[in-house]
Amino acid sequence: MERVDFLGLQAFLSIANWGSFNRAAASLNLSQAALSHRLKKLEDELGVKLVARTTRQVTLTPAGVDLLPSAQRIVEELSQIFGKLRAQGRESQDLVRIGCLPTIASSHLPLILQRFGQRDPGVLVRILDHSATAIVERVRAGEAEFGVTIMSAQHYDLDIAPIHQEPFVLVCRAGHRFAGEKAVTWSDLRDERLVKIGEQTGNNLLIAAGLGGRYAEMGWTYEVHRVATAIGLVLGGLGITVVPRLAFQTAPGSDLVAVPLRGPSISRTIGIVTRRGHTLSSPAERLARIFREYFQTV
Repeated sequence: MERVDFLGLQAFLSIANWGSFNRAAASLNLSQAALSHRLKKLEDELGVKLVARTTRQVTLTPAGVDLLPSAQRIVEELSQIFGKLRAQGRESQDLVRIGCLPTIASSHLPLILQRFGQRDPGVLVRILDHSATAIVERVRAGEAEFGVTIMSAQHYDLDIAPIHQEPFVLVCRAGHRFAGEKAVTWSDLRDERLVKIGEQTGNNLLIAAGLGGRYAEMGWTYEVHRVATAIGLVLGGLGITVVPRLAFQTAPGSDLVAVPLRGPSISRTIGIVTRRGHTLSSPAERLARIFREYFQTV
């Protein structure tokens, strides 16, 4: 492949455009000596003179006239390509796309984003608050730079690093018979009306795996897809539910309480998933670091 002297072409085009070494050098922020050096280097590589210079005028040689339209096209196309790449670079610096579990996004993401906004003001964060399975697929497809999700099976094309482990807890109304207990067992729940979180959700799969055969013996009465819906049903007096501890945030005056669950204790591990071999953008890396720092303290 022939080497292309782009700086020489730029110098040549500027001289052709201005018809003056002095003005051409000024337009490129060069000295006349530097401009002349670039032109001579290009002429030496091509083996022809491109510019005829006298004390009165600067003109193009026949070879320069032949080269001019091609050089203009090449430099213009390169300028367009460079401009497009710079725009993409600016966009990647100004936009971060992440996947995040709804149970994390609703209660903890606001504090994380506040910290991020203090460090990176002006960066748009696009949040895909999807299920654990959907987050993995969004990361795999490149639609999210990273995802905050439940750690489960290993994937050959993904990396996942744990950042927090949390237990599942029972959520009931303050007047419920379990509300004052230090802990309850899963056996204690058999005669209760239970609200199940989605059959195929990551949370439910962990509970089913932890309980084994006892899972089918529980008094599942309602099934919903979102933790927020389950908590709403509990608040309405329709039963009790089991959710990850971080998914349950009590507000002052709340009529709901969380009670530890034993026999067995079931927990989930939250991790940051990324595409294997993919380097995060600088803002995405800083946001991932804030996630890790935040979950070291909760």
